[in-house]
Amino acid sequence: MKLGRKITGGKYLKRRKKKKYERPGQKRIVKLGEKKRKIIKTRGGNKKVFLFSGKIVNVNQGSKTKKTEIKNVLETPSNKFFARQNILTKGTIVETELGKVRITNRPSQEGVINGEII
Repeated sequence: MKLGRKITGGKYLKRRKKKKYERPGQKRIVKLGEKKRKIIKTRGGNKKVFLFSGKIVNVNQGSKTKKTEIKNVLETPSNKFFARQNILTKGTIVETELGKVRITNRPSQEGVINGEII
């Protein structure tokens, strides 16, 4: 039988529409470039910060943290095409003034880029 149909051929009707908080959001891609963010109101009066592009990474060096500029995207283990397009995701290895740095957070959902030296 076709999907969404009863055995008799009738359609199943939705009980209700999806509410705003149940709807899927847009897929957000963080690119290398000038800092660009968007703040969105969420359920319960909270806020989410979405990062669209950034070029500064917070690098952990043991107990100290330094801000450095990203020079280039070297490789992305999740998708080799992301490195060519300068897309930043968790696990991406980037080149900075301090050396090679691996991004340790999810920049599209947290609004900042954090990393550690390899």
